Order: sequence, then structure tokens, then C-alpha cells
Amino acid sequence: MLNAESKNKGTVIIIGAGIAGLSSAFYLVQEGWKVVVLEQNTLDNSCSYGNAGMIVPSHFTPLAAPGVVAQGIRWMFNKKSPFYVRPSLSWNLLRWGVNFLKYANKQHVDKHVEILRDVNLYSSGLYDELAKMPGFDFELEQNGIMLLYKTKEVQHEEIELAKRAQDLQLDVEILDTEAIQALEPQMKLDVLGGAFYKCDGKLYPQKLMKQLIAYLKDAGVEFHEQTTVTKFLLSGQKIKEVNTTKGNFAADEVVLATGADISKLAAKLGVKIPIMPGKGYSFMYTPSESHRLRHAALLLEARVAVTPMAGQIRFSGTMELGSTNDIIYRNRVQGIVESIPKYFPDLNVAYPEDNVWFGYRPCSPDGIPYLGRLSKISNVTVAGGAGMMGLSVGPAFGKIVADTLANRSPQIKIETFKPDRFSP
Repeated sequence: MLNAESKNKGTVIIIGAGIAGLSSAFYLVQEGWKVVVLEQNTLDNSCSYGNAGMIVPSHFTPLAAPGVVAQGIRWMFNKKSPFYVRPSLSWNLLRWGVNFLKYANKQHVDKHVEILRDVNLYSSGLYDELAKMPGFDFELEQNGIMLLYKTKEVQHEEIELAKRAQDLQLDVEILDTEAIQALEPQMKLDVLGGAFYKCDGKLYPQKLMKQLIAYLKDAGVEFHEQTTVTKFLLSGQKIKEVNTTKGNFAADEVVLATGADISKLAAKLGVKIPIMPGKGYSFMYTPSESHRLRHAALLLEARVAVTPMAGQIRFSGTMELGSTNDIIYRNRVQGIVESIPKYFPDLNVAYPEDNVWFGYRPCSPDGIPYLGRLSKISNVTVAGGAGMMGLSVGPAFGKIVADTLANRSPQIKIETFKPDRFSP
């Protein structure tokens, strides 16, 4: 429901039509802003469409965490591994890596677990509200996610992590083989056990995005596809105009929500927001009627996400760090395919020849999102850099953007998400 009393606040230019951009538009248009969304690709082509569709308060640990570097080095020598850094003579990659090493420690993790939990829980509640609105039915199920393991080593790690989650008041249980199997009566599992995070959920990203776009168009939001920003025209410490390949747009406020491209946009403003694109792949598989999956799952040793949606199962995974390209590296997808029967022995999944999707997760070097106003440019707000949590935190980002532009204190304290924290 639009708030008629608060109309004509001004024009907000949102750059990027992924979940952060659309969620920002959703909350801003309700408060009376004129909203214009600029998307350099088409509206059906963003990382928000092909992801695992998971809502994950369980992901309270930053990507930059102890043990990640050592594990990553081991995986580097396996062409089918879930993690890979593509070698290149790139200063951006080198600087990003140096910073990542700096933050991959226990102190950094301990400092941020509560805020990452809070923003995911807040966003989960906003998804519940959105799902109740007319015109929205995106297969939201807050029925938990299974984190499945096959080895004693990973079992030990997950038990310790589950204890930490319980200390953070998250609803999680460690289940043995029999108990985890009881959750999936139609799907045989070959696992040692699993952590069942009842606080997590899932949805169907395609439906969500299409329904958001339809709602926003009906609410008067302007969309400009295949429109690339070329320049920002400033007056003092404010952007007055956004110049693009398809014309110029006057702005009272600007929201940068371009995912992996935020660094490039920020550089046009003289601001450093380091992002490394992390390529991920996904594909859909149709199981037989006798092999239906009820819950989403993470195959921990393989680092593969498994999500039932639209009567099918979406398998997704890998993290390829490096410059963007349009190449599908077959070995990486094959690694996903080969991991499936190790956990689900009754599934015979072939390589999805013409059915592989890929997208780029925007990864910050400290594993912490970028959210809030820039210091040097007073009418620019950034919403991005959430890595693998992008869909999960989308509504929270959008609501916090709306709060920021209304000069309200958001429900989540976002000081640690300061978007220009790496700028001089």
C-alpha cells in the first residue's frame, strides 16, 4: 500500500535491478519517492535469478574466516573443486587477496557474527511480510535447511558451529544419520549426519524477481534496461545528474546496487569499494515423483547447495574468484554433478549440457557487506557486497536504504557495514 501522504519526496535513481535494487525500490516507492531503476543488462539477467534461493540466518560467519585460506589452497590443485582463484596479473585481485588474508582470523569473525545474524533474521521477517501481500507467491518456505556431512572432521566443525549458533539464539539441532534421514522420507541420504537449521528458509528466485518488477511497474517505477552509467555530474558533494548510454537522469538521491560492478561505479566518484566477482554456477534437475526433496540442503564437503523449487531441484555451487567473463568452465560444473550421488545415491544426474546458469557474487575482502551513505558524496547510498548472502539479505538492505533516505535510524545498526571503509 502506497503512502499517499508522503509523496513527492524527490527522485531516487537506483542503479542495478538485482534483489538489493528492487528491494530498495519497493520500500522507497511506498514512501512517496519517484523511483527510476537503471539496469545495464536486461531485467531477467542478474545474480538474483539463478542463485540457491536460500534465506540463511545460519550464515553468521564472514567469508573471511580462519581455515578458509588453507582449505582454498588445497582446493586450488583440483580442477573440479568448489573454490578457485583464476591466476591473472591483476593488481585488484592481489590487493583484494592481501586484505582477505588480513581479515581471515577469529577476532574478525567474533566481531561480526551478531550483526550478520541480525541482518539475516531481519530480512527473513521482511520476506514473511512480503509473502502475505497480494500478488506475491514466490514459494517461500521457512522450513529449515539441512547442512549435511559425510566425514568426522566436518561433523566436529559443524557441532562446534552449531553450539555457536545456539549461543546466538538460533534454532539448530545436530542430527544423526537416522534423524536426518527422517526429514526426507522420499530421498535416500548417504551421510554421517547433519545440522538442521530451523531458522533458515528458501524461495523461488525467478518468481520473486518477476513479482517485484510487476509490483514496481504498477506503482509507477521507471525501468531502463541495457542502460550503462558513463558519468556522474556533481555539484559540490552531491550528484545532480547520472549520465548513461541512453540519456541523462536528474537525481535527488542515488543508490548503488550493482552487485559485482559496484567497484567500477564507486571509482567514478573517487571512492574505493573493493569487490571481487565470485562466479557461481547452477542448474535445474527434475526428479522422479518418488524422489521428492522437502528441505533445502548444503552438501558441506562438496560446498554444493541443493534447493527444491518449482517442482524441480536446483543444484548450485563453486566460487571462482577473478575477472568476469562469459566462459562456463566445464570442470567446475562437473564437480557439482559428481558430488550429488555421494549424498543422494538414488539420483542419477547427468551433466546439464545446455542448462547451466552462471552469475557473479559480489565479495568484499573482509566478507562484510557494504551498506549505507558515502561520506564524501552526501546523496549516494550503497547496498551490496553481500557475497553468497545477497538474496537472503535483500529485503533488509532495501528497508535500510529507505530508512537512510528518510533520515530514520534503521532497526539494524549498520556502522560496521560502512561502504567507504577501504577509502583513504
